[in-house]
Formats: sequence, structure tokens, C-alpha cells
Amino acid sequence: MPGEVNRLQVYETGKLTVLGFGGRDVLDDFNVAQCRDEIVALIKQHGCETLAFDLTGVKLIPSGLLGLLASLRKLGVRVHIYNPSEDVREVLAITHLNEFLEVHEVEV
Repeated sequence: MPGEVNRLQVYETGKLTVLGFGGRDVLDDFNVAQCRDEIVALIKQHGCETLAFDLTGVKLIPSGLLGLLASLRKLGVRVHIYNPSEDVREVLAITHLNEFLEVHEVEV
């Protein structure tokens, strides 16, 4: 049931659910609470075990999204980050989220 979750696009659902921003930056007015509720519903509805966030084209992410990423692990799902920019990688390292989230660079 691919669609859009508050600017966050759903590319695939199931045990592996793939989300991304369609190659766009995440805006500061990103509604984290609404997005979290919709992601939780996707997790429950589709029996999701792994959430993969494709951050292709995203230069920076707001702090609220960092908190969302951390909180999703508490729901018992694995969280993977794909194609983070160098700045996003740095923020993940500074916040130590890279120790809890699996960060991948996809070769093209």
C-alpha cells in the first residue's frame, strides 16, 4: 500500500518496509508526531520487522526525525539507514545513533 506519510514516502510494505523522502530534503516543519503515528500503524498492519529509510538526496535531517529514528527501535523493529549524506553520517556519529541504527551506502 505505497503512499505518502507526511512527506515521507512509502515505497514498500511488509516485513521489510522501505521509506524515503523522494530525493528531497526534510523540511523543518516536518510533523514528527503525525509521521510516527503513521509509521507505527504501518509496522502493526504489515508485520514489519525492518524499517529501511532511503535518505538519498537528503542533506540534513531535523532533530525531531533523529528522535523518531531512535524511538522506532523501541518498537522491536530494526532500523536501517541507506544513502545518508556526509553531514547526516556526521550527525549520526555525534549522537551515537550510528551504533544503534544500521547505516548503509548503496553502490551505484
